Amino acid sequence: MATYLDFENRIEAIGLDLESAKASGDEVAVESFEKDLTKEVNKTFGSLNDYQKLRLARHPDRPYSLDYINLIMDNAYEIHGDRAFRDDPAMLCYIGWIDGVKTMLIGEQKGRGTKNKIRRNFGMPNPEGYRKALRAVRLAEKFDIPVLMLVDTPGAYPGLGAEERGQSEAIARNLFEFSSTKIPMISIVIGEGGSGGALAIGVADKLAMMRYSVFSVISPEGCSAILWNDPEKVEQATKAMKITPEDLLESKLIDDILDEPLIGAHRDRKLAAVVVKQYYLEKVRELRELSIDEMLEQRYKRLVSVGAYSE
Repeated sequence: MATYLDFENRIEAIGLDLESAKASGDEVAVESFEKDLTKEVNKTFGSLNDYQKLRLARHPDRPYSLDYINLIMDNAYEIHGDRAFRDDPAMLCYIGWIDGVKTMLIGEQKGRGTKNKIRRNFGMPNPEGYRKALRAVRLAEKFDIPVLMLVDTPGAYPGLGAEERGQSEAIARNLFEFSSTKIPMISIVIGEGGSGGALAIGVADKLAMMRYSVFSVISPEGCSAILWNDPEKVEQATKAMKITPEDLLESKLIDDILDEPLIGAHRDRKLAAVVVKQYYLEKVRELRELSIDEMLEQRYKRLVSVGAYSE
């Protein structure tokens, strides 16, 4: 059963009427309901506020990294472990082919259902997850394989064990190493991009966001609790933080916005996967036309242009 958010109630109702009309074979009613559905979708999704976009980014049916891997990657082979502590199921590393292009795909995985969510730690990687990602990138660099990274996490895991094993160092190490890796690096925020947990696989030649995704230094809930001591002011915090793709593109913090289906990637996963695949292939072709020095110089300029500072 599809999950509908409260602002999608009218869409759900028309959808049910449409299914009933199809079941009864009433072609006139089917045509009418299809027109009504298109009109309602354009009306609803054409005027979403920032908080509604946040809720879509967290939609329980939204495709996760493993869904994209299954849809766009052929002969996918999973790489496990950081060769130091253990394998982190919250961080996926796969090597395979995307339309004939050998690719290393790294992604954060939230998990579906209680059992899998616990196994994947709700998409919050431990240090070993980031070290596994670094191991995969180094392997890709050794064999000149481009990297696609899919960001989808509420943040790095803040538990005591993670801190004891060097969570902040693992994230910082990835930022440092990825900035000079001599292969094309593409990163896409497919859902939530939370704090350092997202940055750790967000340093790339190109950073893009799906239409209904968010990228922030802290969750809106955490922001409202800290600033106003009131977790109920989530909508206000979401708007003030400017975490949507449009805001971040305007601030030049990301490079592109990917036009996932207007009604959401969760309603048409195959089309969303095509959008991700085409963007990745296009950017890899562009980067392959540059020399390694030109690519690294372009990446450096992109990274140091973020924010403002004075000496």
